[in-house]
Amino acid sequence: MKIAVIGTGYVGLVTGTCFAEVGIDVTCIDIDQKKIDNLHQGILPIYEPGLEEMVTRNVEKGRLHFSTNLAEAITGCDVAFIAVGTPPGEDGSADLKYVLAVARGIGEHMNSYGVIVTKSTVPVGTAAKVRAEIEQALVKRHKAIDFDVASNPEFLKEGAAIDDFLKPDRIVVGVSSERAEEVMRKLYKPFLLNGHPIIFMDIPSAEMTKYAANAMLATKISFMNDVANLCEIMGADVNMVRRGIGSDARIGTKFIYPGIGYGGSCFPKDVKALIKTAEENGYRMQVLQAVESVNDAQKSVLFDKLSRHFNGQLKGLKIALWGLSFKPKTDDMREAPSLVIIEKLLAAGCTVSAYDPVAMPEARHTLHDTITYAKDEYDALLDADALLVVTEWSDFRSPNFEVVGRLLKQKTIFDGRNIYDSSELKEMGFAYHCIGIKTGHQEKS
Repeated sequence: MKIAVIGTGYVGLVTGTCFAEVGIDVTCIDIDQKKIDNLHQGILPIYEPGLEEMVTRNVEKGRLHFSTNLAEAITGCDVAFIAVGTPPGEDGSADLKYVLAVARGIGEHMNSYGVIVTKSTVPVGTAAKVRAEIEQALVKRHKAIDFDVASNPEFLKEGAAIDDFLKPDRIVVGVSSERAEEVMRKLYKPFLLNGHPIIFMDIPSAEMTKYAANAMLATKISFMNDVANLCEIMGADVNMVRRGIGSDARIGTKFIYPGIGYGGSCFPKDVKALIKTAEENGYRMQVLQAVESVNDAQKSVLFDKLSRHFNGQLKGLKIALWGLSFKPKTDDMREAPSLVIIEKLLAAGCTVSAYDPVAMPEARHTLHDTITYAKDEYDALLDADALLVVTEWSDFRSPNFEVVGRLLKQKTIFDGRNIYDSSELKEMGFAYHCIGIKTGHQEKS
């Protein structure tokens, strides 16, 4: 088979590379010439463990190609994936201008039957708009070319995207014809050989499935953070509560870890988009509105703890941050809790020294030189009044606390991810604050 993937961002690049990995001929298209030139040189626009090596291998084998020429890639193409961005508008709705522009381009250049697949996360009803754009372009060309539109939402976790694609929990495909189903089943056959399920459904249901999945996961996170905040007030230990409820198979252990809120490119955007879609159709998503409200507030929890500890006297303090990306194993800074924390620290008159194993170059695009970027996690601590653990990178899980204590001006740690043992740190003389546990050090004496 021959496929095209339009868009070389996170979803597009992972999708194209993983299809090439199983032997399919793939051309990845982007309008950004510099990005394509960089890909030809092995320079990727994103960080994802294992992706660089996989791209290089498949380019060398002649299965993976990069181009700005949509017309050439679409010619004789069996399946074309639309994998461009759908950024949120000011009202929270998904902006479809890039998706529909690609659809027009496909209609202007296709010359034979193909399945046009929306891989981007798009609201219910987008496939119909994609079909309309392609049909209009064909009418202008005076061409009558048969085609199908399908929906194939992605369920990739940043930091584990390759495994998620090659060994999926499920493959969801929305189709409106038997012919499209046959093509998509053939395309995914290499993945089905290992027993991974493919679920065919109507297109609107497939489009909704993506939003519903991310909204459910975001709901679990906000629920657990809400419970954690109440645990602190009531003197309960949220870690014990998490273990207690996680043992129930109906609830499970995933996405019930308390912390400082979710971020990234998916959950915030998709929750907002689903809320907006409901509003446009006369319905109010009350649960999701609460999920969003809790998450917005949770991003300030670590700063609030810091402020209480120092009795609001933060001006002139130096604060060390471990972690900048919204989660480990990615350089993604979109909607990262660190951005909210840093904004509040700077507004309070603090100076900030931060270290992240991967995300510092990306952070500079947003933060510029408003903070200091340390050479390693210990360099960030030098003469700092407190350490804030923001991202649970494995690098930070077992530090040398004797060194940490010597470098910090005050032995104070605010753990936004609950990765340390509170009793151990207290024995070493640290003032330790975490999420969902009443530490007894809420105020500085």
